[in-house]
Amino acid sequence: MFDKFNNDDSSYNVDNFELIKKTAPEVGKMIEKEYNRQCNNVELIASENYCSEAVLAANGSCLCWKYAEGYPYERTSGNKGRYYGGTEFIDEMEEYCCDKWREVFNTDYHVNVQPHSGSQANFSAYKSILKTGDTILSMSLNNGGHLTHGSSVNFSGNLYDMHFYEVDDNGFIDMEDVRRKAEELKPKLILAGASAYSRTIDFPKFAEIAKSVGAYFMVDIAHIAGLVAAGEHISPFGYADLITTTTHKTLRGPRGGLIFGRQELAKKIDSAVFPYAQGGPLEHIIAAKAVCAVEALDPSFKVYQHQVVVNCKAFCKEFIDMGYNVITGGTDNHLFLLDLSEYEFTGQDLQNKLDEVGITLNKNSVPNEKRSPMKTSGVRIGTAPMTSRGYMEEDFIEVAHRIDVVIKELASK
Repeated sequence: MFDKFNNDDSSYNVDNFELIKKTAPEVGKMIEKEYNRQCNNVELIASENYCSEAVLAANGSCLCWKYAEGYPYERTSGNKGRYYGGTEFIDEMEEYCCDKWREVFNTDYHVNVQPHSGSQANFSAYKSILKTGDTILSMSLNNGGHLTHGSSVNFSGNLYDMHFYEVDDNGFIDMEDVRRKAEELKPKLILAGASAYSRTIDFPKFAEIAKSVGAYFMVDIAHIAGLVAAGEHISPFGYADLITTTTHKTLRGPRGGLIFGRQELAKKIDSAVFPYAQGGPLEHIIAAKAVCAVEALDPSFKVYQHQVVVNCKAFCKEFIDMGYNVITGGTDNHLFLLDLSEYEFTGQDLQNKLDEVGITLNKNSVPNEKRSPMKTSGVRIGTAPMTSRGYMEEDFIEVAHRIDVVIKELASK
């Protein structure tokens, strides 16, 4: 049951190891070891996934040789073109990538496909509409938000006046708290989106609150982008002024970011990416993003995303049936949080112990966290990667019982 994706039936070209070993033997060996770990472990990290051979090939293509600072000349933001010659085909690729992502999300928003990561996408998105010191209302890291949503150790918490809305006693976003703080603070920006929140986010309600106080509304869909594209989660398009995402996680593409925005913000978005935050774009990654978008338009992608959610519900329910405390009491998406506050061992302890038995997940803070971020009182569990490897509900249920054995072992010490 746990060998559905192994070296024999993987699409990855293992000859690549031999190519690398000819030049840098130790590097080739290290990559090969990590490849084997990924193939043989049960991967439950919610922010990870497996991309296709086509995406991997684009990542390693000749486009990695090309500098192309700037944007295609005919861009709607009115830019002046590239700062390098020889970009005819690069321009064609980048415009194609933009068009395909608009098609994926069925939107006429402006899109910038150059951000190197989700964090850089958020950095540029903020810059496009905010000044240093402006007020942002968002979800805190402890309650399920992301580092770039205002953590004090991140640029967001240092450059902006961050305030946070709360979750209720069951872990759900408290929309009355959002409204109350929005009316009190009059923020320039209200931010929705999370890295560890298992429930549907009410984008229409957020948008209504933002409009009532004259704030911009931004959504970070890095985790749920694949679900949004497939109709498994309500879409923020049409409600938000700005939308950012990564292209890995549920989208199964390369490591990278995207920024979408209303057309009137196009020039500001592009300027905030280049030249403000980045130099030359990674055109090989943009090609891989384009491949990812084409794959997301295939009917099989919706089937996959639906199975991710079905699997997660079954996985989560099994833990609940075994008596575990799951934050919010369930899940609507691709992840859920186990609350281990009642145990003497920590989320880090469980993460490390599971590593020893070939199950990979990550420690995660829970609402009202009492432990440090390096220890935590919970773990985050996701179903996207193993669903890519063919797992169905019964497989995840078996994994739940394997994790239960390890938890009981830790608890008995």
